[in-house]
Amino acid sequence: MTVPDSNMDSAFQDFLRSNPVFETTRMLDDLRRTEYGRLERSGQIFLDYTGGGLYADSQIRDLAEILDGGVFGNPHSDSPSSSATTALVESARSAVLEYFNAPAGEYVAIFTSNATGAIKLVGEAYPFQSGDRYLLTFDNHNSINGVREFARDRGADVTYIPVTPPDLRLDEDQLEAELDRPNEGGHNLFAYPSQSNFSGVQHSMEWTAYAHERGWDVLLDCAAFAPTNRLDLSEFLPDFVPLSFYKMFGYPTGVGCLLARKSALAKLVRPWFAGGTITIASVQAERHFLAEGEQAFEEGTLNYLNIPAVEIGLKHIQSIGIDRIHDRVMCLTSWLLESLLALRHSSGAPVIRVYGPTNMEARGGTLTINFYDPKETLIDHRRIDSLAGREGISVRTGCFCNPGAGELAHGLTEEDMAAAFENGERMTFEQFLTVLQDRDGKSAGAVRVSIGLASNFADVYQFLGFARSFIDQTAGEV
Repeated sequence: MTVPDSNMDSAFQDFLRSNPVFETTRMLDDLRRTEYGRLERSGQIFLDYTGGGLYADSQIRDLAEILDGGVFGNPHSDSPSSSATTALVESARSAVLEYFNAPAGEYVAIFTSNATGAIKLVGEAYPFQSGDRYLLTFDNHNSINGVREFARDRGADVTYIPVTPPDLRLDEDQLEAELDRPNEGGHNLFAYPSQSNFSGVQHSMEWTAYAHERGWDVLLDCAAFAPTNRLDLSEFLPDFVPLSFYKMFGYPTGVGCLLARKSALAKLVRPWFAGGTITIASVQAERHFLAEGEQAFEEGTLNYLNIPAVEIGLKHIQSIGIDRIHDRVMCLTSWLLESLLALRHSSGAPVIRVYGPTNMEARGGTLTINFYDPKETLIDHRRIDSLAGREGISVRTGCFCNPGAGELAHGLTEEDMAAAFENGERMTFEQFLTVLQDRDGKSAGAVRVSIGLASNFADVYQFLGFARSFIDQTAGEV
C-alpha cells in the first residue's frame, strides 16, 4: 500500500509549490517530534481530530508539576487547600474568557463536563412556553437536537432548517424566512454549528447577528470549530457557546465549558438546585436561594484537579498560534480532498464520494467520505474502518451523532427513517443499517477523516495510499 519515501518526497515538493503558506507552519513539524513523538514511536496515523485532539507531552508534565507542588482540596471552603484550588479554577476561568476575547464584564465561563453538558444547561433552563420557538439546522450534533425535547415538552414550536446536498450548506432563503418570524414578545432560541462535525461546512457567524436583530437568542455550537479556527466572541456576541476542551488540545477530558452572555444567562430558569449552586437551602422551609452568575450552573464539585490543565492547554495553543494551526489544517485538507476526488477506477468511476463541499470555501478540516467499487457499489464503512485499523490509521466511522446531515447526504427519506421506529422497540445502529440495506441498499454510515494541529504531510499522504488500494477492487472482494 505505502509507496517509497522518494515518491512521498516528490509529492511533498509538489504540495509545497501549491501551498506555499505551509512553510509558515513548519514549526509544527518540530513540535510533532518533541511533543507528539509517540505517534511515530507507535507507528500510528491519527486522523480523528474532530473526535478528539491529541495532548502535548508538556501539557501532562506541567499539570503533574502543579499537582506535585501543592495541596488542593474541594473548593467549596475557605481552608488553605480549598483556597489554593479556587485560585487555580478562577485563573483557568479568566484564561478561557481572555482566549476567546470575551468583552469585559459581558460573558461568564461555566465549567461543565463537556460540550453536551453545556448544551443541557441551556436546554433544561431556557424558558420555553407555549408558542415560543426553537429553530435549528439539520446538521446539528445530537446534543443540540436533544434540546427539542425540552422545547416540545413545554409547548414550544420546533423547526428544522435543511441543508442542501451535495455541499450540505444551509437553505438560506428558508432560514431567513424563519428568522424573520419570531414569537413576538415570547422566547426564541436559534441553534446552529459554526462548523458541522459531519461535513466540515462552516456556517456564517453573520447568522448570529441577523438572528439577534430579530429577537432571537443564539446557541452557537463551536465544539468542532474552535480547535482549528479563531473564535472571537466580541465580533458577533453569541449568547451561548458550548465547548469541549479535549477537542482543542487533547487533555483534559471531562471538562467542557459554556460561554454565556450575562444578559442571556439571566433569562434561564434553573429546574433544580444542587450542591454548589446555591447560597443557602433549607429542608424545613423547603426553600433555597440560587447563587449568582456561573456558580448557579456549576453543579456539585467541579473537576478541580483537571481544570488547571485547561489553562495549560490554552497556553500551548497560544504558543503555536491558532492562525498557524488553521493554515496548516487548511493546506493538508485541501491537498487530501483534491487527491481523493481524483482517484478513479479503470472504469472511470470515482473511488471516493465526498459528503459536503468539494472545495475549501467555508469549510474546515473534516472530510466525510465513502468508498465505492468500479460498479459504483458502496463498500461498507465498517469494513473500511477495520482495514484502516490494520494499517494503524485512526479514522471515525458511523453517523457521528449528526443524523440530520447524514440523512440528507445519504438520500434517506422520512419513510426510510420511520422504519427504524415503526415497531416501537429500541433498535441498535447495526440493526438500523440492516433495515436500510434491505429496503433500498442504502446506508447511514460513512468514513470521517479529520486533520488537526499535530497532522503532517506524511499522515495525509499515507491515507491517500490506503485509499488507492481500493482501486479496481469490488465490494465483494473487499
